[in-house]
This record gives sequence, C-alpha cells and structure tokens, in this order.
Amino acid sequence: QVQLVESGGGLVQAGGSLRLSCAASGRAFSMYAMGWFRQAPGKEREFVAGISSSGANTYYADSVKGRFTISRDNAKNTVYLQMNSLKPEDTAVYYCAAPNRVTTGGAIPIGRYEYDYWGQGTQVTVSS
Repeated sequence: QVQLVESGGGLVQAGGSLRLSCAASGRAFSMYAMGWFRQAPGKEREFVAGISSSGANTYYADSVKGRFTISRDNAKNTVYLQMNSLKPEDTAVYYCAAPNRVTTGGAIPIGRYEYDYWGQGTQVTVSS
C-alpha cells in the first residue's frame, strides 16, 4: 500500500518561504512521477507542480511558475516543494500525490484524476 506523508506547512508572512516535504513508502519510488496539488476553501483542488520519475523534468502551474520549485531525492523516497515569494492567494491545504501507473520517458501527469494516491495534506497560510 502506497503511503504519502506531507510535512513542512505553517503560517508565513507574504514574501516569505516554506519548504514542503512528502515521504513516500510502499513501492519503488523512483519509477513514478510525483505531483503537488492545493485546495483553498470553497475551491477545487488544483495542480501546482509535477516532477518526472527521474527528476529531470518538471512542470508548474502558471500561478506558481518562477516562485515554486519541485524536486525529489529518490534515495530518500521524498519529494519537495520549495515555495518562495509567497502570496496570500497561495493559502491552501497542500497535497502530495502519486499516480498508480509507472511513468517513464519524462512524463508528468497534470490532471487531478491521473493521480491515485494522496497524502493527508498540510496547511499553508500566508498572511498579508
């Protein structure tokens, strides 16, 4: 059974930074792309960033491009989301996600329904 456990959320002032971590277990981590999503109150869960299985390819939502960086350490079975220049509109619960299918060739799923496993979420609150 795949398990994903996020950490690193918190309260930060606008312009500040946070680093989220997601520890994965239950299967060969390096064979799968990983993604980060977020959900603000009253809104749909949205894609934030994704990374290919090797880490060579990344993809970002336009709203975070240039401010957030996704990375992974396959030796530690962990994916990270470095968030800089945070804005109040970044306030949300952030979720780590993994697809059920093996992803090769640099592929990065970006649709919510392409991901099958989800962490419990970590709250990020950015004050103005």
